Amino acid sequence: MFLRGVWRLFFGAFLAFALGCGVRPGAAQGPSKRVTLLVMADLHAQLETHPELFWQGQSSWIMPAGGLARVAGYVRACRKANPAGVLFVDLGDTFQGSGPASLSKGRALLGPMNALKPDVALPGNWEVAYGAHAMRELTRALEYPTIAANVYEEKTKTLVFPPYIMAELDGVRVAVIGFTDPDVPKRQPPGYSVGLGYAGPDVLGPFIQAVRKKGADIVILATHVGLIRATDLARRVEGVDIFLSGDTHERTFVPVQVGSAWVIEPGAFGSFLGRLDLTVQNGRVVDRSWKLLSVTPDRFKEDAPVKEAVTKALGPFSVLMGEVIGETLGPLYRHDVLETPLDRVITDAMREAAGTEIALSNGFRFGPVIEPGPILEADLWSALPNPEPLKVGKVYGWQLTSFLEEELEHVFSRNPDRLFGGWLPRFSGMKVVFEAFAKKGERLKEVFVNGSPLQEERLYSVVSCQREGDAPDVLCRIPHALDTRVLDTGIHEAIKAYLARRSPITPPEDGRMVATDLPKAVRSQYEALFGVSLGMQPAPVRFPESGSL
Repeated sequence: MFLRGVWRLFFGAFLAFALGCGVRPGAAQGPSKRVTLLVMADLHAQLETHPELFWQGQSSWIMPAGGLARVAGYVRACRKANPAGVLFVDLGDTFQGSGPASLSKGRALLGPMNALKPDVALPGNWEVAYGAHAMRELTRALEYPTIAANVYEEKTKTLVFPPYIMAELDGVRVAVIGFTDPDVPKRQPPGYSVGLGYAGPDVLGPFIQAVRKKGADIVILATHVGLIRATDLARRVEGVDIFLSGDTHERTFVPVQVGSAWVIEPGAFGSFLGRLDLTVQNGRVVDRSWKLLSVTPDRFKEDAPVKEAVTKALGPFSVLMGEVIGETLGPLYRHDVLETPLDRVITDAMREAAGTEIALSNGFRFGPVIEPGPILEADLWSALPNPEPLKVGKVYGWQLTSFLEEELEHVFSRNPDRLFGGWLPRFSGMKVVFEAFAKKGERLKEVFVNGSPLQEERLYSVVSCQREGDAPDVLCRIPHALDTRVLDTGIHEAIKAYLARRSPITPPEDGRMVATDLPKAVRSQYEALFGVSLGMQPAPVRFPESGSL
């Protein structure tokens, strides 16, 4: 009796262990299969190797990185090593972000991207930069599918793109569902997306159920909503194994884990490539690993056909893009949530050209580092791919404080549904002191305009850019401005004139957006909000980052 009791206890423990690990007693274990997912996001038309900003804590340095041919070389090697088991995903914001892209309305990217040939792509929030019709034409010209479950024609309510793809990788059935930023009509200049509608995450459930019914072993949600909102989706949406994220250019060297799902975002500009390896047995993931690889010249060899396609695409623009328009004595870059050297120069140039007290600009993310030395026409187009005209007007001090409080909420809200854009607006002529994690509407502590405290009832002259589709009385998302008018001078002309007068320039270092509860440099919105590290950047002294393929 005693031995029989011991046996029952032993067998019960084994049964509980087996069921907990997803193993049915007596079930035959099939061979394990390896699936490799390669992920790129937010290329912003940066086709060549370029200077990239890296950091650890408050220290930062610049190293060469990126280049579509280097990405392609790694992808080709992975496909050769695992011919039936690789899926390469582009998460969008591909066709906007450089002079050749803008001047060709994105068509300069077609040759290089078709040579690279991802397996599937997602339309980012900037894919509408040349209008809805151009986005449709560009995606139709690609030799691989673009997917999105939430972009539809307003007139017919039909989807613009297929909502998902099903792929079989070494016998493993993988579904990828696309979901892009539903705020595009508000976040981008309104004229860009006329004729299109964007639905929220409520549309996802039926598609997840559909791919499961079709036998998907792995369900991937490819998103372009930013890391924080993608993490929130992982909490709200059931039935998804992996959440891929684009838009906020976050570098997840360590995945964000929500329940059993991973959320990962692979940086930007082709400077990084994400690699997710999944081991699958009996239709279930039994092991997984993630690497965010820095695409540096010492580790990534160029693929000759893609290199040739890039050279051919950029050739017609090389003379114009190579023109010198100024000189800088220090690096100009954008990667900071609060303020950046590049945007200080841009807004100073705007304010000087317009003769106003204040200049305002959006907190754009795109554009690689401009190193000390000559500033080229190509640098100007990468920083400002949409050369909009300058617009001036007058706003009351209380309108400025309302605008600033709303923008602070959009960046530092703990509620993901309130986040909008990701980085703070940039300005010249103002200094703002704030508490990032104070209550909504109570973050502002002090605001100065050209050294004097802001007066709520005083009118201030402001310059911003005229966004396509904005109402006549809107200045940089501030409604009901007075005496607005569009200048003959565009933002490109203003910056060229500024550089011509002042070069060589020393990038301004004055603090214009000062948080009392944050460090001076804030590189990651996610880390700032949640205090969770996304992992270490590669060290300045280079070292092998990954093993063999």
